[in-house]
Amino acid sequence: MAHPRLTNSLSSSSLRNLNPKPRLIPLCTCSCRPFSSQSLILHSHPLFLARPKPLLRFARRTGPPLVLAAVGQAEPELPQTSTPTVIPEDEEDLPSKSQLQGSQLRNRVVFGLGIGISVGGIVLTGGWVFVVALAAAVFTGAREYFELVRSRGITAGMTPPPRYVSRVCSVICALMPLFVMYRGHIDVSVTSAAFVLATALLLQRGSPRFAQLSSAIFGLFYCGYLPSFWVKLRCSLAAPALNTKIGATWPILLGGQAHWTVGLVVTLITISSVIAADTFAFLGGKAFGRTPLTSVSPKKTWEGTIIGFCGCIITSVVLSKIFSWPIPLSS
Repeated sequence: MAHPRLTNSLSSSSLRNLNPKPRLIPLCTCSCRPFSSQSLILHSHPLFLARPKPLLRFARRTGPPLVLAAVGQAEPELPQTSTPTVIPEDEEDLPSKSQLQGSQLRNRVVFGLGIGISVGGIVLTGGWVFVVALAAAVFTGAREYFELVRSRGITAGMTPPPRYVSRVCSVICALMPLFVMYRGHIDVSVTSAAFVLATALLLQRGSPRFAQLSSAIFGLFYCGYLPSFWVKLRCSLAAPALNTKIGATWPILLGGQAHWTVGLVVTLITISSVIAADTFAFLGGKAFGRTPLTSVSPKKTWEGTIIGFCGCIITSVVLSKIFSWPIPLSS
């Protein structure tokens, strides 16, 4: 807003008949400025003969409470803003949540396919490649088992084994498949490992607990002893699977028909059935899961378990037909 007592001494018509001589334009003579009534400003250039504007102009806007505009600067036009529409939080987060779930599902599918192809290639290769990969998987599973044992939610009311004992158990479990490949049996190694762990627990500081010994020995049996049978299954059953149609057309450079042994066929069927059970249980639980299965894993449901069991049966039947496994369908 311009000052009310400022004078506009030039009009648009007088600008056309400009006198080359300089003109004197009086400024405000009110008490708000320190100039007297005789104060004058000399304007000699034609560009300065436009309509005079106040030196300071106050403009109130929606942002800062007070904005000072300099002389000769035009005030920018503010866009007209309307009242924003308030969107409920649930509706606003709905697209982002659905997109996040879709991206997670795609990542799971891609990751699962990558693991499936890798596991299939390792099983087909066999030998030390299969044994070393199995040892790495056993070590990871043993570490996961002992982390669950040490978690407070599962071991409420019991004393878990010390951390160094759980690490030693994980290493022993990883060595069991290699020992089976080298010696052909595992009974003595499990007994020796159990004796060493029992001695370590008995000699620890403080009073030993029965829960420590039981959880450690069960970890050796569950995470090390049982997976070692995969080595005996894949590498020991070397009889050729003559009825397998895929083996008849298998390239000679990759081993030919002799590469498809009974152990290879059994390993592929069983591993694929386990993977199918987990995959169908996950998808079925996502789509139809309502009833929780256990408090240890809250996302597992009875509906997903039943669907995973059915998917496991279907996969095993289909693969037994593909690989011409010589057993009745009911078995």
